[in-house]
Amino acid sequence: MNWISNYVRPKINSLFSRREVPENLWTKCPECGTMLFHRELAQNQNVCTSCDHHMAISPRDRFTALFDGGIFTEVKVPEPVSDPLHFRDQKKYPDRLKTAQKSTGEKEAMLVVEGEVARTPIVAVAQDFSFMAGSMGMYVGNAIIAAAQRSVEMKRPMVLFSAAGGARMQEGILSLMQMPRTTVAVQMLREAGLPYIVVLTHPTTGGVTASYAMLGDVQIAEPNALICFAGPRVIEQTIREKLPEGFQRAEYLLDHGMLDRVTHRKNLREELVTIIRMLTGQTPAIKGELTVQPVPEAPIALEAKA
Repeated sequence: MNWISNYVRPKINSLFSRREVPENLWTKCPECGTMLFHRELAQNQNVCTSCDHHMAISPRDRFTALFDGGIFTEVKVPEPVSDPLHFRDQKKYPDRLKTAQKSTGEKEAMLVVEGEVARTPIVAVAQDFSFMAGSMGMYVGNAIIAAAQRSVEMKRPMVLFSAAGGARMQEGILSLMQMPRTTVAVQMLREAGLPYIVVLTHPTTGGVTASYAMLGDVQIAEPNALICFAGPRVIEQTIREKLPEGFQRAEYLLDHGMLDRVTHRKNLREELVTIIRMLTGQTPAIKGELTVQPVPEAPIALEAKA
């Protein structure tokens, strides 16, 4: 037995060789800098376990935690005209869409579903900020209209989770036209006597804030979410004055009467059920039904309905 080649050399190699560790196992909290194990972070609904900072969460992961058993059914959204202006900046608009679709695994920036939360049926809509900054284009307008029509058809409350950087510049005036279109969709719910609840997440800005995101019967926000039309930096540069601490954050807006509640993500399911049942005249939910559902490995989405 060669002691040097069989023992010493492998030992030295093991000390100096680089171990291959997957890059997606850990996430650094942007607020406190804590390294968070991906599974622990997912089980906590993408909220930092150290400082309670609310990180971005995809619509599917949000719905998985929200609906009973993580089960929901997608609602079909009419497809708009693709690239109506033949817009091109550094890339062609269709190429930007393909890149966003590949990175997120979603068709567009908004997902419409229906299901039950603590045995309370609802229609839910959520924006995906990772898809072109959740920008409001024709598809987003069609999605909100489809959700409102489904709510009226099924006589169910509608819950919307907003997260957007504003209107989509690649669709020009057509994206701005979604502001009145979505306002009409909200009015459909009002005329049908159905609750419309908005949960504003970080960030909700621009034309989204100027339309459907601020038209809810009840306005809820996640902690420290930026909610505004023009951002703080733009305002400071315009008026040349220093803005108050926490300006345009959820807590600031709550103190100034723009919001009804600021709710931690882990308490959101219970709060939504309580509000929906109160507004629809139903009996309070049983305590066991309000328990947050365990997050499965992947969301269970059933076949889309027309």
